[in-house]
Amino acid sequence: MSVVQTNQGTFQNDVLDHKGLVFVDFYADWCGPCKVTSPLIEELATSGAYKDKIKFVEIDVDENQELAGKYNVFSIPTFIIFKDGEPVNQFVGARDKTGFEDELKKVLV
Repeated sequence: MSVVQTNQGTFQNDVLDHKGLVFVDFYADWCGPCKVTSPLIEELATSGAYKDKIKFVEIDVDENQELAGKYNVFSIPTFIIFKDGEPVNQFVGARDKTGFEDELKKVLV
């Protein structure tokens, strides 16, 4: 499974109702750092280490401002990892692959 595009209408089903871990990428098409991190997240989503353990989704903040506001997304990219519908880790800014893996390890216990 690769990265799933979600929005206000599908967020409940894609993220909040999902049992297990969901990595959510809040991004915008005009965001430079978002363009840098997008291929890394796609790589993580399809890697053997995570594809069966974590669901990866992305949300365009320009089209889903209500969701961005609900989760206090003031800068992008912002990443929130949900576990069984509850946010368990939130971090802001571009990371390299190792940086993302370090954040994922915090919740893969």
